[in-house]
Formats: sequence, structure tokens, C-alpha cells
Amino acid sequence: MTAARRTAPTRVRRALLPVLAALSLVLAGCGLESSSGHFVHAEPADGRTPLAGAKISVTSKSFSEGILLGKISTTILQAAGAEITDLTNAPGSMSSRQAMVSGAADVSWEYTGTIWVSYLGQTETISDSTALWNRVRDAERANGIEVLTPAPFNNTYAFAVTPAQKAQLKLTTLSELFRLPPAQRSLCVDPEFQSRPDGLGRLLEKYEVPLGSGTPPGTVTTMDAGVIYSAISGNTCLAGDVYATDGRIRKLGLQLLEDDRKFFLPYDGVPEVRTDALAKYPAIKDVLGKVSRLLTNETMQELNGQIDIEGRDPADVAATWLKKVGLVR
Repeated sequence: MTAARRTAPTRVRRALLPVLAALSLVLAGCGLESSSGHFVHAEPADGRTPLAGAKISVTSKSFSEGILLGKISTTILQAAGAEITDLTNAPGSMSSRQAMVSGAADVSWEYTGTIWVSYLGQTETISDSTALWNRVRDAERANGIEVLTPAPFNNTYAFAVTPAQKAQLKLTTLSELFRLPPAQRSLCVDPEFQSRPDGLGRLLEKYEVPLGSGTPPGTVTTMDAGVIYSAISGNTCLAGDVYATDGRIRKLGLQLLEDDRKFFLPYDGVPEVRTDALAKYPAIKDVLGKVSRLLTNETMQELNGQIDIEGRDPADVAATWLKKVGLVR
């Protein structure tokens, strides 16, 4: 997975606006078609089917975590009795978004930071998760979408180090990292994080080590996002920017440093449901809530790793996990 997992870089999004406008017309006119293969049918563990007779369409983004969340939703909603139209693995962030806005889909998963910045076009940085959720929830109602209670996972940017380096240098926070002598704190970052307005430059300013006077350019190496994890593990650099729920963090035993100055915007995972669908089938909220409350950062790292590292099918990973936690059989 790459930095494009949440949404395209700003400059690319602007270039794609005419294309996206045309795509919106297509989606509104004929709807999405599933390109995701299958989802696993299951029985409810408690025998209850509060969504019997309901017809629900589920969409998702096309990167591993997005597909996984979509497959978890399709299986748990089907087990609760719903007839499911699987529109998961929609190409690009905007396809799944347009499906929700247009009413072509009823259920999706999003990230609070993505909604705030990419969909609502806001520039204000809100570092408090609850405050950000309240703002996006209120704003999304104008789009006919209800933002349900966030899951306890936050797929935000983070900086990771090896356990050995963390112990040797006594690192737990980004402040401690940036207090090291510049020659000692080599950084690996992906191109988008280096170039985006709310990326590396602003981060270094927030921690009072601005690029140039506080952080010599030679101490920062730019590389593909997928390579950064192994670069940290192999000590090519001391620390690198990562996504907090990526399975390679768990696989390589990397440790995340606390963003103690609250620079990074929260990207809490949230189920979204069309307001009209929720009014018609109110049980959707409780069914998805049973899943949502169990999805921690550690759980997402493990499940993402099964897909990205072990090569398992997202639908099978979703169903196996739902059985493991006792929600379906």
C-alpha cells in the first residue's frame, strides 16, 4: 500500500476534477458495479436477524484496509438478515464517496480526517478526535449521511523506530526524537508527506526543528512509502513516516512514537450510513456498532498484515475474524 490509500495528493486531485465530474454522472446514472469478487455468507452467532427483509448496498475504497472494512460490513449485515449488494473495492476514493452521496450505496467506512480535509475541503487542524468527529458528523448530515461512532483505531500518520533504537536512545515521543542531534536523527519520508502543505515541513516547524536551520536536508531521505518500513527495520534511517494501522508495523516489530504536540490530524475509522437507509433500517447502527468497537489499531495491523503480507483474501480475513470474535458462525 502507498500514500494514496486515503486519497490522492492535492495536485493530482485538482488535475482529476474534470474526470471525477464525468465519473460522478456515470455513477449517479447507472450505479457502481462490484469489482470485488465475493463476500462470505454467515449465520448470526446469537441467532437474531434484526435486518431480515432489508436491502442494503455496501461500498468501500480499493486499498486493503478499505476492502477489509467493506467485507466485514457485508458479512455482518448479511448475517443479520439483510440482502446485500456488494459494491466494495470501488476504484479510487472518489468513487465510493460519490456512491454514498448519490445514494447508490447505503453503507461505507471512512476516516474522519479524510472527510474533513478531502471531502469537506476544510483546512483547520483539529487534533482532538472527539471534536473532529462531532464536526464531520454535523457536516455530513447536510449530505444525507450519518457518521456513526468511531472505531477505536486511528490510521493517522505516525513515525516509527525499531525497539532497539527506542530503548538505546530512550525515545517515546516525537519531541524526544527531534531533540537528538541532527546527524543522529536520520528520517525516511514518502514523497507525498515531504511535499504536502501539512506534511514534513509543518511537522518540523511544530517541533521547532525547521528544515534547513534545525533539520539539514541531508538528514532526510525520500523513498516510496512501501519501502520505509524495511528501511527503518534495516537501520537505513532512524525513523520514518508510516500509517498507524499498516500490518508491516506488527510484522517487523516497529514501535510508534507519540505525537506529543498533536500535529497529526486524527484519521479515526467511522462507519457511514445513508440517512434514509438508517431511518428505514435503524438496526444497521447496532449491527455495525458490535463490529466497530472491536477494531483497535492492533487488530487492524494484524488483519491488514494477513492481506498484505500473507496474501489472504480480504473477504476470508473478514469472515474468519468475525467468527473468532463470536459475532457470526
